[in-house]
Amino acid sequence: MSIRVLFICHGNICRSPMAEFIMKNIVERENLSDRYYIASAATSSEEIWNGVGNPVFPPAREELAKYGISCEGKRAVQLTKSDYDRYDYLIGMEQQNISNMKRILGADPDGKLSLLLDYTNRPGDISDPWYTHKFTRTFEDIKEGCEGLFKYLEKVN
Repeated sequence: MSIRVLFICHGNICRSPMAEFIMKNIVERENLSDRYYIASAATSSEEIWNGVGNPVFPPAREELAKYGISCEGKRAVQLTKSDYDRYDYLIGMEQQNISNMKRILGADPDGKLSLLLDYTNRPGDISDPWYTHKFTRTFEDIKEGCEGLFKYLEKVN
């Protein structure tokens, strides 16, 4: 049985796909890809047109590529209510994501929602590089969060 993780941000073109592919890279490095199912989604439909999501924003894609991480083929998708039952962990990037996730999902009776930086020594929000233009900083924050999340998941599962 796999551990199912869904990373969520506002548009699913910067932070959550970066987290998806950084986490996939971590589990591949540890030869544990068969134990995990990892994906990402948006709380909004802003990056989805006529049912087709936009690809990962070029500066986010380029930041991943600096570390040999490909996100080829990823397109934005929106979080749905049924994702709550489909995933074990739904990980937001900032508090506003959590609020929007609860609006879409209805509730969190099983305690599946958390912020990515909750798995580090410095809990809080990961700034949206769409606005800050600090893609390297966002990558570093997400990588730290994913490393902490991976350690946590390996300990509890």
